[in-house]
Amino acid sequence: MNKLLLIALALVAVVGLSACNTMRGIGQDVQKAGTAIEDAAKKK
Repeated sequence: MNKLLLIALALVAVVGLSACNTMRGIGQDVQKAGTAIEDAAKKK
């Protein structure tokens, strides 16, 4: 039972960490898009 619990906790940790990296990547993409839109608006 303890081994199963340990495996389950490890899987939750891996999924949680990968989700953090995914959200960080999305945030960076959104920021880059916003910067591009801002630069385009300044040129007009």
